[in-house]
Amino acid sequence: MVLAAGMETTVAAAEKSFQVDPERVLDTLVKGHPRLMLKEERLRELKSQAAGDPALRKVVAEVIGSADGYLKRGELRYRKVGPRLLHVSRDCMQRVYTLGLAWRWTGEEKYARKAKGHLLTVCGFKDWNPSHFLDTAEMSHAVGVGYDWLYGYLDAESREVIRRGLIRNGLEEGVKAYQKMWWRKSQHNWNQVCNGGLIAGALALAESDPKYAQTIIPAAVQSLPLALASYGPDGAWMEGPGYWHYASRYTAYGFTALETALGTDFGLLGIEGVSKAGLFPIYCEGPTGMYLNFADCGGKSARRPMSCMFWLSRAFKNPLYSESEHAQLARRGAGPGHLVWYVPRSTMKIPPLSRDYYFRGDVEIALFRSGWGDPEALWAGVKGGYNQVNHGHLDLGNFELEALGVRWAIDLGSDDYNMPGYWDRKQGGRRWTYYRLNSLSHNVGLLGNTIQHAKGKAKFVKCETNVSRPGVVIDLTSAYQDFAKKVTRGVALVQERRAVLVQDEYELSKRCEVAWGMTTEAEISSDKPNTAILTQKGKSLTAWILSPAGAAFTVESAEQKPPQKSNRGIRRLMVRLPEREGSVRLAVLLAPNWGDGQAVTTTSVKALADW
Repeated sequence: MVLAAGMETTVAAAEKSFQVDPERVLDTLVKGHPRLMLKEERLRELKSQAAGDPALRKVVAEVIGSADGYLKRGELRYRKVGPRLLHVSRDCMQRVYTLGLAWRWTGEEKYARKAKGHLLTVCGFKDWNPSHFLDTAEMSHAVGVGYDWLYGYLDAESREVIRRGLIRNGLEEGVKAYQKMWWRKSQHNWNQVCNGGLIAGALALAESDPKYAQTIIPAAVQSLPLALASYGPDGAWMEGPGYWHYASRYTAYGFTALETALGTDFGLLGIEGVSKAGLFPIYCEGPTGMYLNFADCGGKSARRPMSCMFWLSRAFKNPLYSESEHAQLARRGAGPGHLVWYVPRSTMKIPPLSRDYYFRGDVEIALFRSGWGDPEALWAGVKGGYNQVNHGHLDLGNFELEALGVRWAIDLGSDDYNMPGYWDRKQGGRRWTYYRLNSLSHNVGLLGNTIQHAKGKAKFVKCETNVSRPGVVIDLTSAYQDFAKKVTRGVALVQERRAVLVQDEYELSKRCEVAWGMTTEAEISSDKPNTAILTQKGKSLTAWILSPAGAAFTVESAEQKPPQKSNRGIRRLMVRLPEREGSVRLAVLLAPNWGDGQAVTTTSVKALADW
């Protein structure tokens, strides 16, 4: 694993700043069980609170309903998909949490008996697939919490089988991993998941087998700052909203285990950006409920209940996060984490959200909207960043657009992780031959009909938010270095936030085709070359080419052949300028047809430097 530029310094700083004495780390250990995630005192508080809290009663009913469903499920089986056992580890974790909570809430033995069976089954597996360590970490978490919660129910023999399985397949592998595994020095989701899972497993056995906690906790405390710093400075996550949830969920698990078992977070939650992490899913959600989709996020990925928002609200005393989650739970089902981290509805007045938000960091994000609370509002999101970021695509400058309750400009999302070379990210790597991952599928400019440079970087040089014409200007030169001396893109909400202007400017170093592309599910028609009418769900949007004069729209198919996802019915609205040289400006106005009698007019084009 090659560390990113400057990361060696970051690793050294973390190892120096967060030192934990292995001999003293368990001095504050809570004795007895359960001590992980949800202690008996807190459970009693929740039971008392439920009588007067209908939202909490709904959460409890949904968790117990899920547990009833798990009672009918068969046993877990050791079955890998490609190189991963991860789906089995996650299934085990979900079953153990859900069944364990149902038993602890109701006292009905059927739930504990089923959970015990799952624990014994996975502890009889030959291994937990340490070659793909997420699998081992998540299973260690599941078994650790199950052992802790069911400790008083388990007979001595079952307890010993589970203990030995957790040590053999989880904690011993974890101790070895801290000596050699790359993830301990990573800045992305693997860090939180692996550390968080091992923390839970080690603390479950901290009385009977303290040596594992004495090794794992200090190592995790040194490792975690590397990933937690990735939230800085504003709470964004470089791997996109989907992996924000995965990373943040395990951040919550790890720190809850530390807090409930040891009473400390070792100062790690004071790292810049962590307290703001809950803003990211809130602002990245468009009016349709779908996220700004980047990195290996699922196509048309939508906001859904995320219990770690309750944890963030509790950890940082921020009711905005819990109120946002309550709004989700009013429409969708709760999971076990919602009970573990439950926060009641706030009696405080929540300040209004700003219409626009700029997330700084390694992958900069700008979100703009015409307003909140309107499902037909205009909304646009734009990203910068670094094409080598974990799970990244060649999509610097990509934008997505919603209006009238429709997403017009889309990102297709991830493809099958098991395709050959999916993780080969180097320049010329096989990852970039896959359509969904390279530039040809994204809403970006193209030079010479080629993809962006795999090591390209993009920086926001200007971002104005909460003004009459909010927008961003991005320096994309690094991504197009083979064809241009300078490349900039501007995206702005114009005409009182009723339309979006996308403007690209190039200083070409060699003669080549210049293109502009937007991926859409809409039907596309045209009555003249420089306009296109997009229609979808009974709504319409007009696209105008403002510059250069004489340019025309064309429509291309985004469909692909197996083993790639087919993208059936997806189109590309294109502008292609053949064989250009020198300075080129390509500007497109995207104007929803609001149907209110106020026509959106074409917008005057000026240089991005004058914006």
